[in-house]
Amino acid sequence: MNAKNKKYDMNAPGTKACIDKIVHGAFMKEGTMVAFPTCFPGASVPIVADESHITALDVTPAGIVYGGTSGKRTHVFVGMFHGVTGVVFDLGIVEGGNHCPAVCCGEGRFLACVNGAGGGRVILCDLQPLPFDLIQEWGFRRPTFQDLGEVVPGEPIVHAVADTSSGSTVGATTHNLFVIDMTDGHIEVIGEVPGAGRLAVASQGTIVGFDGATHLWRYDPRARQLGRKAIELPKGVWDTAPRAWARDPHSGLLYTADNTGRLFSFDEARGFSAPLGQTALTPVGPMAVTLDGRVFGFCGPEISRMFCYNPATADVADLGVAVSVIERRRYGYVFGDAVTGRDGEIVFGEDDDLGHLWLYFPRIAKHG
Repeated sequence: MNAKNKKYDMNAPGTKACIDKIVHGAFMKEGTMVAFPTCFPGASVPIVADESHITALDVTPAGIVYGGTSGKRTHVFVGMFHGVTGVVFDLGIVEGGNHCPAVCCGEGRFLACVNGAGGGRVILCDLQPLPFDLIQEWGFRRPTFQDLGEVVPGEPIVHAVADTSSGSTVGATTHNLFVIDMTDGHIEVIGEVPGAGRLAVASQGTIVGFDGATHLWRYDPRARQLGRKAIELPKGVWDTAPRAWARDPHSGLLYTADNTGRLFSFDEARGFSAPLGQTALTPVGPMAVTLDGRVFGFCGPEISRMFCYNPATADVADLGVAVSVIERRRYGYVFGDAVTGRDGEIVFGEDDDLGHLWLYFPRIAKHG
């Protein structure tokens, strides 16, 4: 009898435990996921399916989430989940846009980077105030976007991050590094960099990005100096890595991963760590660090699986495929970005038709 026709004894010791592990281990094995639609439930409709791939997120210090979508058209939205709120409000469509690579929140304003038929451009908008009570009386008004135009003519924007110390946003097009003053909207092109992967704010406040397969470039926003090939990457496979970052909100420690799923941390004073562990699948996609230092993210193509890296135990755990069973019953397969919420929850943006904001509430460790 070949392996294909092999019969299994369903009554053998350990069989039921093996079946349970396979069946119940496919989806969320730890923590709770809640898929929230891109609307005010019961009062508005979600962003249409082919315009709702969520590819960019950021969060204010108050825990209000801002995001942008990709697809047939680009929408910019705000999500509120604390107090008497519970809403995603579509702030509007950015005409001519079909891809949003970054949203950055500043003090009083936010900006969204939007790509379309020409080069990438930027829109500015005021932040939304936290409503008093969305159960009783409520109302919303769509704001007017300030369109700053193309950053570099003909060049799409790859990514951007907010620099809260200077009130600016630092971003990269396919060939250039730029800085935008979020107060007056002034755009300045700093110099040439390869537009590959995401940017990140490092532990001492400099901005870093991938500079080929062996190094990082570094930009100091205070000194306004750009250093090419400034930081050597650790030994690994980096040529086609997705080049994602996650930042510890307390220490500023950065996490990233190479092509093979090996995780590394980076501190400006100490440099890169040795490999911390390896994810079950590749590529490693969006990830974020919760308030206790654990890293949560997704890995794998098409049907991605969540992983957790716990620095306290140095373990990388596979947590399964995302699924929501509270209110919205939905599987989650592909995610475009992630941020850490006010109370340590992780908010993932679903990069799929009829994309939702997925709120992940990690398991709290047992006392003692």
